[in-house]
Amino acid sequence: MLVRHSLWLAGVGLALALPAVLARAQDIDTCFAIADRVASGENVPAADKEAGHKACQAALAASSSIVQKSQIQDADFDIVGRPAAKPD
Repeated sequence: MLVRHSLWLAGVGLALALPAVLARAQDIDTCFAIADRVASGENVPAADKEAGHKACQAALAASSSIVQKSQIQDADFDIVGRPAAKPD
C-alpha cells in the first residue's frame, strides 16, 4: 500500500513538472528566435520584441547553467539593446 501511494505521488509530481520544462524550452526558443530576427536586421514589431524580452527573462530565471544564462542574456541584449556603459 505504501509503495502504491509513493508511486502515485511520484507520478503526480512528474506530471506537474512536465509542463514547466516544456514552458522553459518554449521560452528559450522564443527568445533565440526573436533575437535572431533582430540581429539579422529584420524589422520586428515592438509587440514581438516585448514577447521575446519576456521569454528571455523567463528562460533566464528558469536556467541554472551559467553558460546558458550568458547565451540567453546575449540574446536579450540583441532584442532590447545593450545597457549604457557606466562612466568611470
